[in-house]
Amino acid sequence: MSLLVKNIGTLVGIDQSGRLRVEGKAMTEIGMLENAWLLTDGDRIKDYGTMDKLPSVENCEVLDAEGGWLFPSFCDSHTHIVYAGSREQEFLDKINGLSYEEIAKRGGGILNSADRLHDTSEDELYRQAMERIDEIVAMGTGLVEIKSGYGLTLEDELKILRVIRRIRENAPVEVRATFLGAHAVGRAYKGRQADYVEHVCNDMIPAVAKEGLADFVDVFCDRGFFTVEETAKIMEVGAKYGLRAKIHANELAISGGVEVGVEHNALSVDHLESMGDEQIEALRGTGTMPTMLPGCAFFLGISYPPARKMIDAGLAVALASDFNPGTAPSGNMRFVVSLGSIKMKMTPAEALNAATLNSAAAMGLSHDFGSITRGKVANFYLTKPLPSLAYLPYAHQTPVIRKVVLKGVVVKTN
Repeated sequence: MSLLVKNIGTLVGIDQSGRLRVEGKAMTEIGMLENAWLLTDGDRIKDYGTMDKLPSVENCEVLDAEGGWLFPSFCDSHTHIVYAGSREQEFLDKINGLSYEEIAKRGGGILNSADRLHDTSEDELYRQAMERIDEIVAMGTGLVEIKSGYGLTLEDELKILRVIRRIRENAPVEVRATFLGAHAVGRAYKGRQADYVEHVCNDMIPAVAKEGLADFVDVFCDRGFFTVEETAKIMEVGAKYGLRAKIHANELAISGGVEVGVEHNALSVDHLESMGDEQIEALRGTGTMPTMLPGCAFFLGISYPPARKMIDAGLAVALASDFNPGTAPSGNMRFVVSLGSIKMKMTPAEALNAATLNSAAAMGLSHDFGSITRGKVANFYLTKPLPSLAYLPYAHQTPVIRKVVLKGVVVKTN
């Protein structure tokens, strides 16, 4: 069924250029149309225009925006939202002065989540994850990537990916799945990291591919985790099974993760809290999207990625939430956009482009998502009337989202 949204105060995120990402200075540009309407045809955007040319459409649901603004849904290209329970004890450990690495060495962190997940049923994991899905949808996210990585055994990694498949089949949000068996070394392989890498390559990836459970493969390439050589090996095996790479890189140190990701045509390199001129130069002119996760930097109290420097160097950048129980326990992409502006000096237009079109590109889906474009999927949210574009990141805790439309259907009314 068609949906006509009328009396839109400002329609934001219009792009008919056909571009799949925005780079450098172009990130300051965001198409806007005042006093507008938008028409869907099934799950796609059919047309839009100004109210003085409002079309007459029969057999159509009509939604009055009452002067509120319409934005394209957020696209969150990096999350870990299939997990069991929570890790607030580690939150207290951080307050008491322990670093992320120290907590991990004490058996906390990723291994803690792996232990809990092992003891949790698939149905319970699905129930918990769907609560988080409902939460992010209400906050404006319409496309999300979800990683495994809290299993660290073949059986538990498959369990997570099967939960993600159930989410994909039943949730209104569009979902992509990433296999992250190389998130840490499983307990059974303690002291035998090379053997664990062989297990990931020879057993896990073939099993994941056989069931068609993942779109991408990921590796935590960083100090204290997986080396550049191990990362390259996993990416190469993943590529043989049709899994393009999305790499955790440079969260804890300049690790070589950016360079090895670019060398192996990774779709994105994510985190980037530690970046130098050489890493920025390595990304120039490539198809690899640098993706920043400021919610992690906020929660851990570490340095933020140098977004301003990357954009000024002409790069495209994306923003994502990193929603996970240990280092970023929130999927609020509006707050991520606010952190982009407050902490990384991105303009509101740059931050919104990074959280929509460019984050969709970091999943290879910007041809269908991330902007208000005729023919793209009708994913958007309506707000109360706003005084300006900057108000959205400025008043980051004010509840302004009224309705969420995904695939042309109203799925949330706040």
